[in-house]
Amino acid sequence: MTGQDANGAATGLSEAPVLVVDPDGDQRREVAAMLKRAGFRVKVIESGEEAIEEARRERPNLVVLEVRLSDISGYEVCRALKQQFGDAVGVIFVSRDRTETSDRVAGLMIGADDYMGKPLAADELVARARGLARRAGAHEHLGAPALRAGLTPRELEVLHLLAEGHSQLAIAERLFVSPRTVGKHIEHILAKLPARSRTEAVAIAYQRGLHAPTAKPTEPAPE
Repeated sequence: MTGQDANGAATGLSEAPVLVVDPDGDQRREVAAMLKRAGFRVKVIESGEEAIEEARRERPNLVVLEVRLSDISGYEVCRALKQQFGDAVGVIFVSRDRTETSDRVAGLMIGADDYMGKPLAADELVARARGLARRAGAHEHLGAPALRAGLTPRELEVLHLLAEGHSQLAIAERLFVSPRTVGKHIEHILAKLPARSRTEAVAIAYQRGLHAPTAKPTEPAPE
């Protein structure tokens, strides 16, 4: 589905809503107004728990999310949304505090797609929102196999253990295979995601919700 701008031109955006999540009422209304003027269908939400519940009722294609909420952390909201929807929901973190590099990295590591500091510039917010909304719309009808990037169940298991911080040797012992076999699985994971390093692979895993635990083997399994 596509929307239309104020002049009736097609925007190419999904009709799924954008959630604006911020405990500050004035900020919610201001951001919502910016996005509505650009043709987005917007829902304003005060708390993190409410945002998660609303997303489960109707999947948004984008969430503009304040880091510091009145109940749970924006990071927790982002993690929950990415675990359930993967790249079918874009997340832009916004922060009213001075944004340190470490804060940006933390947000991106748990799955956020962008991070902006307040006050927000309307043209910049809309440009970033349009790009993410289009990407999310492209993923709207993709099933779990597409979001898994073609990883096998064993590769997903190795990726999960990497995300938990296990070494190659520890993963081999956990899965009852040789370290060389684990190394081959890691090579395949890096090629399929694609990623240039294990650290980048773990970041992608969080972005796509690929790090959820799988059943742990209790006996050796064939490779």
